[in-house]
Amino acid sequence: MTKRMLIMLGAVVLLVALLALGFFLHIRQLMASAPKPGPQTVSSTIVRKVDWQPHLSSVGTMVAVRGVDVTTEIAGLVRTINFKSGQDVAAGKLLVQLNADADIAQLRALEAAAELAASVLARDRQQFAVQAISQAQIDSDLADLKSKQALAAQQAALVQKKTIRAPFAGKLGITTVNPGQYLNPGDKIVTLQTIDPIYVDFYIPQKNLSGLQVGQVLNLSSDAYAGVAFAGKVSAISSKVDPTTRNVQVEATVANPKRQLLPGMFANVNVEVGDKKLYLTLPQTAITYNPYGSTVFVVYPASQAPKPATASAPAASASAPAAPPPKAGDLVVQQVFVTTGETRGDQVAVLTGLTEGQQVVTSGQIKLKNGSPVVISNVVQPLNNPRPTPQEQ
Repeated sequence: MTKRMLIMLGAVVLLVALLALGFFLHIRQLMASAPKPGPQTVSSTIVRKVDWQPHLSSVGTMVAVRGVDVTTEIAGLVRTINFKSGQDVAAGKLLVQLNADADIAQLRALEAAAELAASVLARDRQQFAVQAISQAQIDSDLADLKSKQALAAQQAALVQKKTIRAPFAGKLGITTVNPGQYLNPGDKIVTLQTIDPIYVDFYIPQKNLSGLQVGQVLNLSSDAYAGVAFAGKVSAISSKVDPTTRNVQVEATVANPKRQLLPGMFANVNVEVGDKKLYLTLPQTAITYNPYGSTVFVVYPASQAPKPATASAPAASASAPAAPPPKAGDLVVQQVFVTTGETRGDQVAVLTGLTEGQQVVTSGQIKLKNGSPVVISNVVQPLNNPRPTPQEQ
């Protein structure tokens, strides 16, 4: 019985082995008959050195050179409003007149009392000249006069506070105050902003502080005016660095004759720093960013392609179909590590890894590996604009 079971078990094992061998031979035949991979179609560009103006980019906020919410210092009833919303006004322009009738009447009474004290002082001085009164009376009269004059001056200042004027020249905002409305101290009447010129405040990292100085030229743009560039100059650099972000605040003055830029708007700021440099430049699409470094694919004629290092090349499977060897006139690619620098628009500066005149793949890299044959087609090229602008849809 045991002998028969062993014979059956051996037969099953032999059958499984024959089936596995047949399956392996069939797969090998299919792989051998598979079509050989052909050259991949890619686009390319020639590495060139171009002038590169270093710059710092930041997002800033527009701030008025002078800006204030005009308020009232004392309470009162609005009698007249002497401006229109959005109006340009000069310094000292009358804006709002509060009701001051009672205060003016009180001022007249105090002025009359001061005039009477002055007359009393003048008579007593005449009497003092003939030794009719003492010096003490003259001193009392003089103190009384000064006290009444001070009360009159205080009341005159109170009356003046009910006449609200523009503290400086600028453009008014929109008011919601109406004649007959009662205002409390501190109530906002209207906003007043001086916006030509106008400031832009922005922050830069502390590592870039050495390349920035007062008077440097900058350009800014706002999405409110697409395609319009505004020129300005750095006017102030903060005397301290924010210990939380390690950024330093910078203020620049921008000409705004058309009043297009308004306080509170954000703007994209570009500050030119240092002298122009020559950099090898590529479209950003040519760079493949990986955790182990940035790479590009360089195009070579098959006869001039460098041989990949044997130690780093993976061993080919005995059953995998080999790619056909490239012919003498074919183009092949080799992957090269590069060090990238600054970016501007669609471009990136390449610091190491390439030389001027090399041909680099700009699109289609995902299909490539070392030694892959390629066909160059530049019918469609990736964007390579140092200053791209939004395109209308």
